[in-house]
Amino acid sequence: MHPDLILIDGRVTTLDPAAPEVSALAVRDGVIVATGDDAEILALAGPDTARIDLHGRRVLPGLIDNHTHVIRGGLNFNLELRWDGVRSLADAMAMLRAQVAVTPPPQWVRVVGGFTETQFDEKRLPTLDEINAVAPDTPVFLLHLYDRALLNRAALRAVGYDRNTPNPPGGEIQRDANGEPTGLLLARPNAGILYATLAMGPKLPPEYQLNSTRHFMRELNRLGVTGVIDAGGGFQNYPEDYEVIEKLHADGELTVRLAYNLFTQKPKEETEDFLRWTRSVKYRQGDDYFRHNGAGEMLVFSAADFEDFREPRPELAPEMEGELEAVVRILAENRWPWRLHATYDETISRALDVFERVDRDIPLAGLNWFFDHAETISERSIDRIAALGGGVAVQHRMAYQGEFFVERYGARAAEATPPVKRMLDSGARVSAGTDATRVASYNPWVSLSWLISGRTVGGLVLTPERNRLDRTQALRMWTENVAWFAGDEGRRGRIAPGMLADLIAPDRDYFAVPTAEIADLTSDLTMVGGRVVFAKGAFAALDAGGPPPAMPDWSPVNAWGGYAGWKAPGAGQAVARAAASGCGCGSACAVHGHDHAHAWGGGVPTRDLKAFWGALGCACWAV
Repeated sequence: MHPDLILIDGRVTTLDPAAPEVSALAVRDGVIVATGDDAEILALAGPDTARIDLHGRRVLPGLIDNHTHVIRGGLNFNLELRWDGVRSLADAMAMLRAQVAVTPPPQWVRVVGGFTETQFDEKRLPTLDEINAVAPDTPVFLLHLYDRALLNRAALRAVGYDRNTPNPPGGEIQRDANGEPTGLLLARPNAGILYATLAMGPKLPPEYQLNSTRHFMRELNRLGVTGVIDAGGGFQNYPEDYEVIEKLHADGELTVRLAYNLFTQKPKEETEDFLRWTRSVKYRQGDDYFRHNGAGEMLVFSAADFEDFREPRPELAPEMEGELEAVVRILAENRWPWRLHATYDETISRALDVFERVDRDIPLAGLNWFFDHAETISERSIDRIAALGGGVAVQHRMAYQGEFFVERYGARAAEATPPVKRMLDSGARVSAGTDATRVASYNPWVSLSWLISGRTVGGLVLTPERNRLDRTQALRMWTENVAWFAGDEGRRGRIAPGMLADLIAPDRDYFAVPTAEIADLTSDLTMVGGRVVFAKGAFAALDAGGPPPAMPDWSPVNAWGGYAGWKAPGAGQAVARAAASGCGCGSACAVHGHDHAHAWGGGVPTRDLKAFWGALGCACWAV
């Protein structure tokens, strides 16, 4: 049988020890059937075999995120203005001002995570006065990590917070001298108030949620992501909130492979959830595109140690072990793997006591269970995990919170937080991901940059060279290492015969670009199962075009795209520069030598352009 597709004239990094680099590969029925040099692969082609000339480009296995929240994030992606990757607060506020101008009542403008104040040149968040000035009437909700949220006066009115609103357990509504809420919400010590307040905002109807999820997947494909493990999340109920992703799967519209974990939602009802789910869902239920992956990252609420490094480490309740053991026994008996959110070694050590106790009665061998995050894990806990056959899923939260960690615990403590190299040396399973979309960005290249450089997105060097990974080690953390965590070991993560044909061609050579540029890489060609799901540049003719424009038409995605406003390169910077010269739009008219429609206003409905540019101070708004 001839292959369906061959790719030739590349520099293909396979991660296959038998053939570490090849120039060509062949694909049939979504699986790689051969790798080799051009002559070997061309000889396999038949009359109907499609060909892609890679023009000497570097090709890598597709990136797989070991921990993200795509299902929940997809339901809301079209509603959110992304500050991920924006380098100055002035630029971010210009984006906010422009979005306020086109957002109709009663909708909110939401900036929901993916950034940190340290990434801005100004090294600060906006003040509430600044937010109220650009949005006097439109509700604005701004989430910074899981430590705080800023609400303008219109948002406080929308959610009904006033002087009579009590502080919820574990959260604080900051108040002025008269007892009135200022708009600052603090997670002390947990993020419940942030989740709950965000959940009060308007939601998209199902048709729009389908469109929104497609746009989020498209954004991930643009960044080279071909697979994810969805870790569940607060206010993500099963099966109700999975209907959209299941519909896209049924219609053949998934462009990332998605393995999902089920996340319990109500304290003290965790055992009931997992008893019910284990009766109705089998581990690995589904197919290569959409499949059940076990339980977590919340197993019991008493085991949750939220990672706000501005606050002291939370002490877990004494009943944690008993509640956790009841759930883990249910999972082990039903042969469900699990993942457990655990920031601190104190949590990990106590949980391991439980896992080891269960293992004595119900052997855990063969269950791909693991801890998430593990920033302060000890060498002793690493060895216990390895001995018990478990793993650690690392995420790049320290790239966003490193400065706050250093303030509390010191620079020395941050040198191996988390101790990735030590984990790899132990024999434990270790892989990488993002924990996007709220506490870090979904951009995988930021994670790779952090693993390699040891730097935060604010530029602080945390990890000394002895604790950093080289580029191949970091790439393995994002590809073949993740396969075990998704129950796909031997099926993906390499470019080798028998592997799923998931691969990317970055816009620059990952192995040659300066370290400082790694975080800025994107993909020029992304393939999942041998199907092109994103293409640009030299491969643009192969692109199917992606989803229709984001719904609703005022969606921030239409104007700004995703990471760093990719639909509008330099948009925020242009706004800031032009504002300084007297024109707020930055790409306005003959005076500034640009064209509204083609610079960065593309995607904003024509009827909204006057409001859009006018809000930025430009009188010459007409296209």
